[in-house]
Amino acid sequence: MSRILTIGEPMALFVAEQEGLLDDAERFSRFIAGAEVNFSIGMARLGHQVTYVTQLGLDPFGRNIHKFLQKNKIDTTFVSYEPAFVTGMQWKQKVKSGDPEVFSARKNSAASHMDKKLIKKIKWADYDHLHLTGIPPALSESCRELVFQMMKEAKENGLQVSFDPNLRPGLWPDKQEMAQVINELASQADIIFPGVAEGRQLTGKTNVLDIAAYYHEAGVPIVVLKLGAEGAFTSRMDGTQFYTEGFPVKEVVDTVGAGDGFAVGVVSGLLEGLELPDSIARGAAIGALAVMSPGDNDGLPNREELSLFMKREPIG
Repeated sequence: MSRILTIGEPMALFVAEQEGLLDDAERFSRFIAGAEVNFSIGMARLGHQVTYVTQLGLDPFGRNIHKFLQKNKIDTTFVSYEPAFVTGMQWKQKVKSGDPEVFSARKNSAASHMDKKLIKKIKWADYDHLHLTGIPPALSESCRELVFQMMKEAKENGLQVSFDPNLRPGLWPDKQEMAQVINELASQADIIFPGVAEGRQLTGKTNVLDIAAYYHEAGVPIVVLKLGAEGAFTSRMDGTQFYTEGFPVKEVVDTVGAGDGFAVGVVSGLLEGLELPDSIARGAAIGALAVMSPGDNDGLPNREELSLFMKREPIG
């Protein structure tokens, strides 16, 4: 199995137990949130070795996240504590359909104070793949410098790099700066996973062919545009292009984390030597499994569950 490195901000997540506005919710169930956490757990459940870089507050939520990562067999060698700041938190609405309202309390969090010192001891020869998202560079200037440094060192050391924009406009000063930074990072990756709406926002293009062409011209070899329930559109720089259908689901419980599950499927497939179309199909399957659970990552499958789902057989 492959050795993967990622960086992000894990947060304590509280999901409302009753439907309705977050304003009126009285009871919540507790989970762990974070795009890179979801990716790490998904990869680990498929048997890959994942190392997670982050900084937590020295508080009950930070300690719980640390234990949670270890319980899920994620390497926490580069997880540190910053006692002067707190761990980020999120609250999420319960809905029957559509995307839930999510409220975050992450400004000035422990993770937002990460800097390049965190990666000084990384031995790049110990890893095969780096997975990045557009969230850490939005947290602070020091986080942004850290992410660009990781991208630089990974490329210099021959690692394969995947990048998911994971746009969070509320964390950026303005949309222009967001697009500039995200596109600069994307241009250095080997494979990127923008949602189609994100691609339109980042490039100003309206259709999948033009969005893919924009990133190929920037130097990205593989562009995978997520189309939600409809599946995905994939384009290679050599001109190969194809659509992949989405997997039908019995009930959409929560859409958050589906894109991270999709990235898990594609990256794991490629690292295991699957052809690109088969890797994309795996991504679509894991994305579908992710939307059928209330937490951001509790629906991510192990190998047996994934195999059964892709064969359209009952799980459990």
